[in-house]
Amino acid sequence: MDSKTRAVINYITIFGWLYVYLTTKEKDHFLKYHMRQSFGLFVAGFVVGFAIGIVATVVPMLAMLSFVIGGLNLILMIIGAINASNGVKKPLPVIGKLFENKFSFIG
Repeated sequence: MDSKTRAVINYITIFGWLYVYLTTKEKDHFLKYHMRQSFGLFVAGFVVGFAIGIVATVVPMLAMLSFVIGGLNLILMIIGAINASNGVKKPLPVIGKLFENKFSFIG
């Protein structure tokens, strides 16, 4: 499997990321870049979703916000997969710059 395909699989849920992380042995900078981007997206989605869940218990009308955040997360996943399939090292909109040099365990 080439690095473009692995980079796209990387954005398909956390299980796709885990598969790529556990099966990748080589030092491919393109793949590692997209692994950091997608892991950052998953972490940010979890943290924001958790915060929205807490706020929604206090103000139930804000529970609708979780659908919006989930939709934005899905859109960012699709954008990341498109960037990976095109062979471009481009950060995700809004949050991508935060994760370019983070997560040193990825490589």
